Order: sequence, then C-alpha cells, then structure tokens
Amino acid sequence: MIGLESVRIYCLGKQGKITEEFPFDEEVLVFKVFGKIFLLTNINGIPLAFNLKCDPERAIELRERYASITPAWHMNKKMWNTITIDGTVPEKIVYELIDHSFEEVVKKLPKKLLSKLKK
Repeated sequence: MIGLESVRIYCLGKQGKITEEFPFDEEVLVFKVFGKIFLLTNINGIPLAFNLKCDPERAIELRERYASITPAWHMNKKMWNTITIDGTVPEKIVYELIDHSFEEVVKKLPKKLLSKLKK
C-alpha cells in the first residue's frame, strides 16, 4: 500500500522547482511546483489521503468509479479530489493522478516558468 514517504519522494522527484512546506499548520504538508499547489495531505491522517487537482470532467468520472475518491474538502470541489488510500484505487492509478494534478497546475504556469520546467 502507498505510504506518505513514497508519495513524498515521488512528488519531490518531479521536474521543476518543487517545494514541500507546511503553510497552514504543522499537519498539512503541501507540495508545490513553482509556488503552485499540486498535492496536499495531512501527515497524521489515517488512512493516508491527499487532495489532487483534476480536470473537472475527469474528477466526476473518478468519483463515480471509486468510492474513495471524493470532492476535496476546503478546496474547489469542481477541480480538486481527495483520494483516500485504502487499497480500492490501484497504485498505478494513484500515481497517474498525482502526475495529472502536477500537469493541471503546470499547464497554467506562465510561459517563462514553463521554459524553466523543460530545462
């Protein structure tokens, strides 16, 4: 089963200026690319769950397919999902959704930052 440390390593391995920080409190770990959030998680949450940005149509499809994917709490529910890691979403899909969240954020970056990402 996916753990916090494996998600952390995966996020930090992404291309671009990736940061991890606790901007809200000591429990909510946030991963950003060039200062824009692409994943949030409560480090003390059991089971592990995190919020990911998602294309709005795909977000609905995922919620209909997996009971452990729900509209994200405290986020724009149209574009953010919470994925609870309980074994019902295949690991491969979870990592694909992290990639998708990253890509959703990156595609909105200014061209100047996009050129830095590709270096």
